[in-house]
Amino acid sequence: MDVDARFIGQGRKGSQGQFPLTQNVTVVEGGTAILTCRVDQNDNTSLQWSNPAQQTLYFDDKKALRDNRIELVRASWHELSISVSDVSLSDEGQYTCSLFTMPVKTSKAYLTVLGVPEKPQISGFSSPVMEGDLMQLTCKTSGSKPAADIRWFKNDKEIKDVKYLKEEDANRKTFTVSSTLDFRVDRSDDGVAVICRVDHESLNATPQVAMQVLEIHYTPSVKIIPSTPFPQEGQPLILTCESKGKPLPEPVLWTKDGGELPDPDRMVVSGRELNILFLNKTDNGTYRCEATNTIGQSSAEYVLIVHDPNALAGQNGPDHALIGGIVAVVVFVTLCSIFLLGRYLARHKGTYLTNEAKGAEDAPDADTAIINAEGSQVNAEEKKEYFI
Repeated sequence: MDVDARFIGQGRKGSQGQFPLTQNVTVVEGGTAILTCRVDQNDNTSLQWSNPAQQTLYFDDKKALRDNRIELVRASWHELSISVSDVSLSDEGQYTCSLFTMPVKTSKAYLTVLGVPEKPQISGFSSPVMEGDLMQLTCKTSGSKPAADIRWFKNDKEIKDVKYLKEEDANRKTFTVSSTLDFRVDRSDDGVAVICRVDHESLNATPQVAMQVLEIHYTPSVKIIPSTPFPQEGQPLILTCESKGKPLPEPVLWTKDGGELPDPDRMVVSGRELNILFLNKTDNGTYRCEATNTIGQSSAEYVLIVHDPNALAGQNGPDHALIGGIVAVVVFVTLCSIFLLGRYLARHKGTYLTNEAKGAEDAPDADTAIINAEGSQVNAEEKKEYFI
């Protein structure tokens, strides 16, 4: 039960501070409402509760109306509280607490009754639905007060683009609400749960839901998967025809180059698999797998090229010509480097002259030293020619 926490007092405050205080009450249909009237200061003055029809329910602790749903909770000079169980929509209205002073003082309390929405129902689905068809689903719930809210979910994702309709029920108190969802289906919708959720304040944050699991029929999709990427002569090969569709496709049909399998002794069909026991060059060609259901037919093709195992081994082995070329280049570069280094050292050795060869230290004077130096340069040129 939800209660408006504001106390309501009506009538002017008397000289002795005597006036009744009440509070508005909200209750879910079928629940229990507690109506409380309090007086802060009371000099033994009587209190009374009356219903919207102004029928007295309780006068102090004395029951005035014969209704087994109405019971006394507490009666004293300062408080008169009563309960109304199994509340119905007809109980909604303004209740009055009276304090019998001179003059009589009153306070009003409004009882709001929430109508609980019925469990929603989804209509419009007829199984099966063909891929590409437009589907229209309608979710409806009645008896809500105020009008309930309907939301749609598909794969746990909310769908916003929907139609909403609210109609007043015959009792003119509750509402019937409906929502319509339109969408075009494809094969990815098969087995998906579409959920209609009803939210209402009377449900205490626990919404009511209805669910529809979709069944979509569609033509098969086909794919051929080989057991090895490089089929070799003399080895076995398995081709698997992977087909999906609803209804489930019938046993697949295998053909080669547009005709029947040429060698049924070596080419064995087992369910969706084509087993070629040992390959040879005559098996080269285009293999076709066909899958059919009541909706349609689909196929896939696989071009088989049988490889020579010796050729594959040569392709997969080391390239000796390439390795030999690389080695030759390395040797050539090394020899060239050695030759150039030797020539460089020979040039520098031929031009190296010591102080003794120049004769500078043995010359008795500067003129003789210059003459000796020039002679040394001539000798150096001769040495260059000798070494070169």
